[in-house]
Amino acid sequence: MGKDKKNILISGLPGIGKTTLIKKICSEIKDYKPVGFYTEEIRNEGLRKGFQLMGLNGSTSIFAHILIESPHHVGKYRVDVDAFDKFLESIDFQDTKKSPIIIDEIGKMECISSKFVRLVTEVLDSDNLVIATISHMDGGIKGKIKQREDVELFKMNLNNRGSIFNEILEIVKAHN
Repeated sequence: MGKDKKNILISGLPGIGKTTLIKKICSEIKDYKPVGFYTEEIRNEGLRKGFQLMGLNGSTSIFAHILIESPHHVGKYRVDVDAFDKFLESIDFQDTKKSPIIIDEIGKMECISSKFVRLVTEVLDSDNLVIATISHMDGGIKGKIKQREDVELFKMNLNNRGSIFNEILEIVKAHN
């Protein structure tokens, strides 16, 4: 990987383990003081009902759920864009110095927020190392992001999900 590729994207089918990988990376690189967030499923009686945002700074917010009121929806989930925007404001992405930035995920739900789309562009253009999961579908901004010259795209599957962790850790170490 060249030094110009400082934006690490992890793509793969839903359920392949992208968020699990992000959480493992966050734990392993905590000494580098990563900034950002990951998502967790909200489950009830074994069924997924929505998604909660988990900030690396301790902030949390319900992002999407089958029971919330919102004009925005993806599939069966209603997306609370206002809550997402407020959550993003609770994370200091601008004052990160050399901290890695973690974003889970750049997906259809998240890209409903124009604030999020602007933020993603800003952090990808910053000097910071960015580690993000991204939808395997290429519609809209997601396809454009994957085509950036400063992006290293890891396509996660059952065969490589163990090795991607070590490859990304090497990139983080080389960057700090």
